[in-house]
Amino acid sequence: LLTGLAPTFALLIGARVVMSFGNALVQAVGTGMLVSAFPPDERGIALGAQTTAVAVGSASAPVLGGLGLEFLSWNTMFILLLLPASISLLAVRKLITVDDRHGDHRQHLDLPGGVLSALTITSLILTITNPLSFELVSPAIIGGAVLTVVLGAAFVRWELHTNEPMIELRLFEISVFRVATIVRVLAFMAAIATSFLLPVFLLSFRQTSAIATGVILAVFAIGIGLSAQVAGRMYDRVGPRLPTLLGLGLQVAMSLVFAFSTDSTPLLILGGAAGLNGVALAMWNVAGNSALLGATPPELYGVGGAFTNVTRTIGNVFGQAILTVVVAAVMAARGFDIPLGDLPGNQGAGSAFNDGWRAAYLVTAGITAVAMTIALLLPGKDSTSLGPSPAK
Repeated sequence: LLTGLAPTFALLIGARVVMSFGNALVQAVGTGMLVSAFPPDERGIALGAQTTAVAVGSASAPVLGGLGLEFLSWNTMFILLLLPASISLLAVRKLITVDDRHGDHRQHLDLPGGVLSALTITSLILTITNPLSFELVSPAIIGGAVLTVVLGAAFVRWELHTNEPMIELRLFEISVFRVATIVRVLAFMAAIATSFLLPVFLLSFRQTSAIATGVILAVFAIGIGLSAQVAGRMYDRVGPRLPTLLGLGLQVAMSLVFAFSTDSTPLLILGGAAGLNGVALAMWNVAGNSALLGATPPELYGVGGAFTNVTRTIGNVFGQAILTVVVAAVMAARGFDIPLGDLPGNQGAGSAFNDGWRAAYLVTAGITAVAMTIALLLPGKDSTSLGPSPAK
């Protein structure tokens, strides 16, 4: 509602921050509740079902959004979101109950740790994304990097010495937790290219209609939904290594398909590549998510669910920053520094953007290949067999 009614750009950004805060709460708690409700040998199926549910929403949104934008204003689209949000809120009030059996033994909120974590991540994101366009070597960017390191060190020190930390950092002593975290960050750095660059490629470079663009993005989400079920069952049978490697390998292949796409590449090929990219994402995402939570003690499932979302966020932010720099650098080297909305009708700028697009996707292929190499360290069996979780 705030986003749809925002009278200024600053208030719009503020409303989006509030909206993302709510999204994070829902995602973290939802994952923790889901894992708690299923036995370990069905963890993959449970998280696969959750990923499919997310994909159904993601598949519906681009199509409905693209159709709506043909007839309605952008802010009306946000106001219409009140309907599904209200239905969800009523369902939670009706169906979700609070378990008070823990009594006085319930873990207390680590407020200092939460504040330090939020400040660290905020400083990191602002430094990487550089929203005010400071020079790369400037006091603002250098100061932001230093502040991020200082805040991160303070967070680590606090978490290691408090009795009830927000996240048990000793979980990183468990091999599968450490490897799954690194693989997820790298994989999301590469995977963000499809949802970040592909709409720009279609809308600004190829001038594809909003509806057709929405359909292609929906195909990407459908691929996620279909593959998540297979990935979950595969994880429960053979562990995280095989589905992760299959997913990352397919992501490398689709990155190369996108890298050599041009304004004459048929939309059918782009849609097929987007769908297979969704299949790839679900394979490594469900397996890695299951492995990470499988190494998390049950009393920390809520924190574990939140942490899986943090790995995605950090990966996406780094990925967006890297891809933006690559595309901008290639275009600048070709002598073009123009808004993407000015690409249509400017043949030279369009050609420069296509070169930047190709370079960006080659970078994503390289990042994914590194993730594949690290994923070889994942076990071929359930991560819970790797040893006891660290004592609190």
